[in-house]
This record gives sequence, C-alpha cells and structure tokens, in this order.
Amino acid sequence: MNATKLFFSATALAIITVFFTLTSKNVYSPPIITGSKNLLSKCELINLKGAVGPESIAFDINGDGPYTGVADGRIIKWNGHEQGWVDFAVTSSHRKECVHPFALHMEHICGRPLGLRFDTRTGDLYIADAYLGLQVVGPSGGLATRLVTEVEGQPLRFTNDLDIDEQEDVIYFTDTSTQFQRRQFVASVVSGDKTGRLMKYDKSTKGVTVLLRGLAFANGVSLSKDKSFVLVAETSTGRIVRYWLKGPHAGKHDTFADLTGYPDNIRRNSKGEFWVALHSKRSLLSKLVTSNSWLGKTALKLPVSIQQLHFMLVGWQAHATAIKLSEDGQVLEVLEDVESKTLKFISEVEEKNGKLWIGSVMVPFVGVYELS
Repeated sequence: MNATKLFFSATALAIITVFFTLTSKNVYSPPIITGSKNLLSKCELINLKGAVGPESIAFDINGDGPYTGVADGRIIKWNGHEQGWVDFAVTSSHRKECVHPFALHMEHICGRPLGLRFDTRTGDLYIADAYLGLQVVGPSGGLATRLVTEVEGQPLRFTNDLDIDEQEDVIYFTDTSTQFQRRQFVASVVSGDKTGRLMKYDKSTKGVTVLLRGLAFANGVSLSKDKSFVLVAETSTGRIVRYWLKGPHAGKHDTFADLTGYPDNIRRNSKGEFWVALHSKRSLLSKLVTSNSWLGKTALKLPVSIQQLHFMLVGWQAHATAIKLSEDGQVLEVLEDVESKTLKFISEVEEKNGKLWIGSVMVPFVGVYELS
C-alpha cells in the first residue's frame, strides 16, 4: 500500500471511529445481552503463584485437579488449598530461559499449552501447544511427546484446541491460522485471515485428515454427547460451526450458533449442553473492522499499539461472558461479569460437580463459580 492510499485509508477509519464515538456509545461499547445474569463477579479466585494465563481446564480420570497450561510452557495441577499448584508437565525440553511468568518472545521456545483433554481410558493428557503442535503426556506427567507438528508438509503455526473420540480412537483439533502465530492473535482477527483448519488425528495410523478449511480464527473444539457432530469456534466471526460426523449430513457443516462475541473454548457438560467462553463481546464498531479486511489491515498500519487495538476490539471495557448452549444451539443461559469486578477475557468454562471452573489466557488466576 503506497503512502497516499494509506493516508486515505487511515483517514477513513478515523472518520468512521469519530462518527461512531459521537453518535452513540452503544456503537463501540460491549452490547447488552437480554436475559443475561451478572453473577460471575461472585467467583472465588484461585491464584497462580508465579504463573499467568490458565487457558484451559481439565480434570483427570480420578476427578483430581484441575490441570491448566500457563504462559511459561508448564502444565500445573491444583492439589487443594494446602498444597496449592504443583508442576505436572512441560511441552518443551528447552527450559533454561523459561523463567518469566509471561514472555511472548519466548513462547516458541518454552511452548504455550492451550487446549487440554484427558483420555478417560488411558489417563493420558493430550495437549494443543500453540507452537509445538499436538502432544501427549502420561498420567505421571513430565516431558510431553510430540504427535503432530506439521500437516500437508507445512508446520503447524497455531495449534489451539482439541477433543477426543475415545470410541473411534481419534482426536479432533484446530490450527487457528497458517499465517499467524499465537502472539499475533490480534493481527489474525483484524486482518480478516481465514486460513484456520479443523483436523482429525487417527491414533492408530498416526495420519491427519483436514476436515474444514477457510475458518476465521479456528479455536475451541467439542464433540456432541452422541458423537454425531463436532463443534469448532470461529472466533473472528462469532460463529460456532457444526461439522457432521454421522447421519445424512456426514461430511457437511453448518452454523450451530451465532454469538454476540468472540468465542474461545467450548466444553460439553454431562447433559450434553455446551459452555462457550467469550473472550469478549463484539461492539458494532469491532464487527465493522473485523468483517472488512480493508479496514482491518488499515487499522494494523495505524500508529497505535497492539494492546490499544485489542482494547478497541473488546469495546474499551474489560468484561467476562459465558454462554450455555443446548444440544441444538439454542442459548440457555448467559452469565457475566459486566464490569470485570472479578473476571475478564475468559477462555474456557468447565462444568464439574456443580461448579464452573473458568480460565483466562490473560490473568494469573482460575475462577470458580458455584451453580445454584
């Protein structure tokens, strides 16, 4: 883009932003969700000592934990209030320089575990590491083994989440983008990148099949209770996409739900319902920017930091939103911390024994909400 075109693009974006700002706060603020319950501020917080970013939450086959992956590449386990958090596993053997709780420039070396799932038959923990691919570690923990690091001859750029079909002995997982890495997630969303994929890993053959391409920030993954379909969150568009595995629509996909925000991980409860964590809700302005690649790419060239751009996308107001969907995609319940009194930018909601365990890629604690 030459200087003249950049000038006019930046001017246009600035005019649009100023117009929206002067016209109505509703245009750039997080939208209000009808029927939402502002209750998540009541969460108990379990602090992480010397760690940040508990993206995913998982309990082992004995119900112990939770386990969570943090920004310095470790997977840690909660052993209760007396013992606290203990180290369980790592995804990289190159740990010498991995001494800071949060260091973006070291993630490709230290690893960044995102989605976690236990195989309930073997007790093995499967890990989607953003930089180091699909991995597995045994029930005793330690250094994880790499299973998939490339697909179709190209390295995985941004492995994100997974779910396990233990009957078929396969793992469904996402690669968010073939162009951007995790530390560039804002650029991936804003630029209109649609190179995300949903894939299937066969444990017996060790082969990988690409099921869906062209996804806009492929993120959370969850199988239905009857294993007839698998869901994948398309973060940039606010969609939950359903890919049919069985029945007359097998091999096809459709929209399972359109949400009011940026969906991250999806987790099924014992009833077959789905909890979806929203990184944030989407204002009209952020929808405009993320749905128009010209505006998005222009925004990336403006003299503002990525942090400022991220804050614009979330409506200039931190908050937390969790949505429960039925087996057919209907909204059943919305829980929020509208003013971010306790939680913000949540990444996963795991329902276990009458409680919601809530992770966030950006904070140094796990939230626990008691369901009534």
